[in-house]
Amino acid sequence: MLMLKTSMLSTLKNLSFASTNLWRDTSLSSFTAGFVAVLVGFTSSVAIVFQAATVLDATPAQLASWMWALGLGMGLCSLVPSLLLKKPIMVAWSTPGAAVLAVAGSGFDMPQAVAAFMASAVLTLLLGITGWFEKLMKRIPVAIASALLAGVLTRFGLEAFIALKTQPFLVLMMLISYLLARRLLPRYAVPVVLLTGISIAFLNGQLRAPHLAFELTSPVWVTPHFTWKALVSLAVPLFIVTMASQNLPGVAALEAANYRVPISKIISLTGVATLVLAPWGAFALSLSAITASICMGPQAHADPERRYTAAVWCGVIYCIIGLFGAAVTGVLAVFPKELISAIAGLALLGSIGGGLAVALKQESDREAALITFLVALSGVSLWGVGSAFWAVVAGTLALVISHWGKQSRVD
Repeated sequence: MLMLKTSMLSTLKNLSFASTNLWRDTSLSSFTAGFVAVLVGFTSSVAIVFQAATVLDATPAQLASWMWALGLGMGLCSLVPSLLLKKPIMVAWSTPGAAVLAVAGSGFDMPQAVAAFMASAVLTLLLGITGWFEKLMKRIPVAIASALLAGVLTRFGLEAFIALKTQPFLVLMMLISYLLARRLLPRYAVPVVLLTGISIAFLNGQLRAPHLAFELTSPVWVTPHFTWKALVSLAVPLFIVTMASQNLPGVAALEAANYRVPISKIISLTGVATLVLAPWGAFALSLSAITASICMGPQAHADPERRYTAAVWCGVIYCIIGLFGAAVTGVLAVFPKELISAIAGLALLGSIGGGLAVALKQESDREAALITFLVALSGVSLWGVGSAFWAVVAGTLALVISHWGKQSRVD
């Protein structure tokens, strides 16, 4: 008991010291990167989360509780490790997991689903405590991991230019402002693009009126009801797709950005947070790849040692979303989808280029890396498992076959 108390006091002391440094290390670009990460992560997939909750017959109060639990879970799991480690640790809800629930959740009620959330969290915690997931990640070649990340992110890069079809002037002006800012104000390129997009959307009358209701979200407890059918049909698929389609590219994003973090501890943290918050609606928390890349690149801060501040501010905003879910959801909903697609794609250009550069650097690994990249980019899903997992499988298989009989080499 004394050791636990001493550890908690030490952690609080470290957080206090780190929060003092936060103000010194924060810049406009890092705060903007954190905001853009929330904007992209929240608006791009919240509809899937709502659909999953609806399939499980969630009441409006329970749906609000989901936002409370997910917001606080993502916020604290991003904010606290980033402050302590001074590295951009980004945690998000599992979008593939929400998709699984939306498809497989029919016929199950909320108590059964909550039990499945908790079982999936226990499996995640087991992989974190044993270190099995980190050991597996260390066996994936750098070229494959970099190609995986580039493939996942390129889909968002493409969306930025696809948006030209429906909003050519808005997207074109954002692209021009990005190119000019990269030339004249490289540190503030993303804030300039965001301001340009918002200004044009406002002048064109494209900003929808927000629905604001400034009141604290009231969490709703759901007592879990464990059944074998729910564990097999919901918990296991939820666990598999979260590890394969979220945590796998999440670790790849950290590796590609040259951030070395205690992966096993972070995975364990997401398992514990999900387990604790599951009765209020946190179905699956995991490492982020897309929004993480926004906070890990030079657009967040010129100094890699200070990019952790972008993840911290992202965490703060997620916590606010959790506490004032209805109001913040209304504010984020005012932005046109083309603006969101454009800002995401442009903010990720640096990460996409960096991933491809590393993936294609070695000629002997180039073909395997390209296969990994294309499978990840395809978005293919087999047996409920997303393209990130199959990209690694295909790329690794290609690498093994191409090196068969040759002297093995580890990059």
